[in-house]
Amino acid sequence: MQDKIWTSELNERPEVQAGFDRQKTVRFYDTTLRDGEQSIGVVFTPEEKFAIACALSDLGVSRIEAGFPRVSEADSQAVKRILDEYMSAEIWGFSRAMTEDLDALIELGTTATVIEVPTSEIKMAAYGLDRDKVRQRATGAIRHAVEHGMRVIFFPVDGTRTDPAFLRDIYAAGLEAGASEVAVVDTIGACAPEAIEGLIRDVREWVGPDVPVHFHGHNDFGLATASAIAAVRGGAEWIQGTINGMGERAGNADIAEVALALQCLYHVPVAMDLTKARKVSALVQQAGGYRVDGWKPVVGENLFVRESGAVASQFHIPEAIEPYSAELVAADRRIVLGKKSGLASIDLKAKELGLDLAKEAYPAVLAEVKAFATRSGRLITDDEFCRIAQQDAQH
Repeated sequence: MQDKIWTSELNERPEVQAGFDRQKTVRFYDTTLRDGEQSIGVVFTPEEKFAIACALSDLGVSRIEAGFPRVSEADSQAVKRILDEYMSAEIWGFSRAMTEDLDALIELGTTATVIEVPTSEIKMAAYGLDRDKVRQRATGAIRHAVEHGMRVIFFPVDGTRTDPAFLRDIYAAGLEAGASEVAVVDTIGACAPEAIEGLIRDVREWVGPDVPVHFHGHNDFGLATASAIAAVRGGAEWIQGTINGMGERAGNADIAEVALALQCLYHVPVAMDLTKARKVSALVQQAGGYRVDGWKPVVGENLFVRESGAVASQFHIPEAIEPYSAELVAADRRIVLGKKSGLASIDLKAKELGLDLAKEAYPAVLAEVKAFATRSGRLITDDEFCRIAQQDAQH
């Protein structure tokens, strides 16, 4: 695979590569169906959630958060159907520290869940809670889940703004109550990547080497991917996130972006088949009724599409214009024609379409392509190019 990655040798500096445990494969816990659906205006039907879950499992996601049954009957239907289907991914639920939430999951047959409770002073005040009540709710809910045979990830909400001493105490209480894993939660994307790495190291020291540590981060400062990388460097084995980075406000960490960066820039093994990322992204976009930017990493439509004539002249040397091969994400490389095209663009497009166009005609065809694109304010379709080429060939 390394022959398909053309990144900078500066990445190999010791200070860049240090700190990662490459003996462990980083795995992904996907929360598209719950946290992702919190994107404004997005509503997935039970059928769409089932299709997305199947695609996530095929992508290689290790755990799928199927939903929050207490929210609606539709969520209950979706969770039930996902649980009933055999998938290679583990199916997890989501619950507040409330027995009613847990009972809804237990009734459906869910065997593993996240349990969240607010832990920062700001969040506790917003819910009218204090530290004692938070501790009681968390430990009571965790015990209830464990008594019903469930595995638990303990999820302190707004953990990055929680008093460190209390955060350490609440993690200890959660583990003593029966939680088997913990999450470091940057609920409002309030931490710099360096701070995330430091906190993960602290939590790893607090909970010991045998307790899996997750990182759940949001993208309010555009740093969710960087923070997830920092979390892995700090000792997190699991990254929680969504497809396309969807979620509340600026969204969550985009699991495909994180996987690509870990694999290509840091040589860290990941459990994900990135050749299927674009397919899953398209499915989620269709179900959610939105489109990602064409320049979005990994899944954007424009990543391996070239309009500029100067770039088109290098099209036959992918490593000159791209940091990694389109094959890694199963994308098509192609030339499009528009205002910024050049003679090389005309040559490549003519060959692609099998047109017998004399090189002497290239300048005139290019001039018409540029004029047409400028007038229409868009790219030229292949049919339009064929007509332009045919007209100039006749002249």
